[in-house]
Parts: sequence; C-alpha cells; structure tokens
Amino acid sequence: MKTNYDIRFAAHPEDVKTYDTARLRKEHLVGKLFAADEVNMVYSMYDRLVVGGVMPVDEVILLEAIDPLKASFFLSGRELGIYNVGGKGRVMVGDAVFDLGFKEALYLGMGDREVRFESLEPGRPSKFYFNSAVAHCTYPDRKITKADAVVAEMGSLEGSNHRCINKMIVSQVLPTCRLQMGMTELKPGSVWNTMPAHTHLRRMEAYFYFEVDEGRAVCHFMGEPGETRHIWMQNEQAVISPEWSIHSAAGTGSYTFIWGMSGENLDYGDQDFYLETELR
Repeated sequence: MKTNYDIRFAAHPEDVKTYDTARLRKEHLVGKLFAADEVNMVYSMYDRLVVGGVMPVDEVILLEAIDPLKASFFLSGRELGIYNVGGKGRVMVGDAVFDLGFKEALYLGMGDREVRFESLEPGRPSKFYFNSAVAHCTYPDRKITKADAVVAEMGSLEGSNHRCINKMIVSQVLPTCRLQMGMTELKPGSVWNTMPAHTHLRRMEAYFYFEVDEGRAVCHFMGEPGETRHIWMQNEQAVISPEWSIHSAAGTGSYTFIWGMSGENLDYGDQDFYLETELR
C-alpha cells in the first residue's frame, strides 16, 4: 500500500481574483483520489478538512496518520465520514467491522484506533471517499444508509435543477463535532446543483463529483458572488470551496455529488443566498 498527501493553504479572496486557470486548479481541485491499493488525500487549511480516497484492490489498506497530523492514529484528534462509491467493501475500526454497499456511509468518532479498508467483490474494487474534520470529543460510530437520511427534494425540471438532497452525516441523523456530509442526486434531465448559489462564512465545503459518464464533464463554479470563477471537472474528482466562496455546478450530463462541510456550527440552514441575477 501507499499513502500520498498534499497540503493546501488558505487564501484571501482578493488574492484568488489574480489566479489563472492553472493556479486555481492547483489550489482547489483534488484531481486524483482513487488508485489501486493507495490512499490519496489533501490536507486543507480551510478549517483543516482532509479530503481523500481509498481504493483497495489486492490489499487491506491502513489509513495512516500523515505527518502533518502529528498523531499516533489518524483518528486521534479527528472524526471521519466515509462514503463507498464502488463495489461492496468493508471498514475495520479497532475490533468493529462495517460493511458498506454502494452509496452507503459511515461516521467514525475521534479515538485512538486503526482504520482499515477492504474490497469484498473480486474484480469490482470498493472506492471509499472520505472527509475528516478536527474533533473535540468522541461520538459513537455509525453506519448510515439512504433510508436513514433526511431527504429534501428541491428545484424543478423547468429550472434544470430537480434534485434530492440526502442529508446523512448531519445533526438530525447523528451527533458529530464539526463534520457534516450528504449526497445530492439529480433527477433525469436536470444538470444544475445548489441554485440559488450561497455562501456560509462559518463553514467551508468540499464537493466530490461521481457518476459522471465517460466523455462528460461538470463545470464547478466558485469565488465571490460578484466575481465568480469556474473549474472544469471529470468523474471522481473533488474541489475545495472556501467559506467566502459560492459552490455550484452544471454538468454536460447526469451526475451525483457528495458534499462535506466543516467549521464553526452545524446549522445546515445557516446560508447567505444570492439571486441568479446578482452573480457576476
């Protein structure tokens, strides 16, 4: 197995206005998440969220405590949210075992124990996407399925944004310290997500796009509402969204995305909205 990580530093919005396309992608796009028997992650200085992916193929993969954490275990001072977006897999946490099917999630609370990942279907490896936030206390581990989610159906086909927001790792479902995660599935014929656009200064966010068909792409919009930027993204890539930035996208075909947030509060509705006509 191999563990790869990168550190991304936070930036002032006035500085980001000067970024060209290459710099914007370098600082915010998480392009490589899944490779055979590897852990790939980004340690972001925006609320110190870690964004990563694990794809076990021939090995059981240990989630190592990378050097910037200065900890004996990855979970020594962190909580962890995991989604399986591949074949059936298994997560072993200390003596506990959790089997995860496609689009099922797992929350792990802070604590000194090892986390290992394994694929259970030969020829169809699991793909574990994860977000990790700094924690201040320990909450119980729990598996979450779509049946457990708080579901909000929003948008319309006429607006090209009819979607179901599956709130899965949120305070209405289970207790967490700072981490929130969920999965938004667009209805057939809809391509826009997160409209009207918004910011939330008390939380940053990461978006992970998947189920993007070959040859298709997603255009992710970020930046201040009065001066937006865009990043073209491919299947199974993630993007880091600062607390001062909008986060919205449109795809050239159907797709699903997982959102994760970390910050000062757990109030999902704490958002500052902007009309589509206000965006620049």
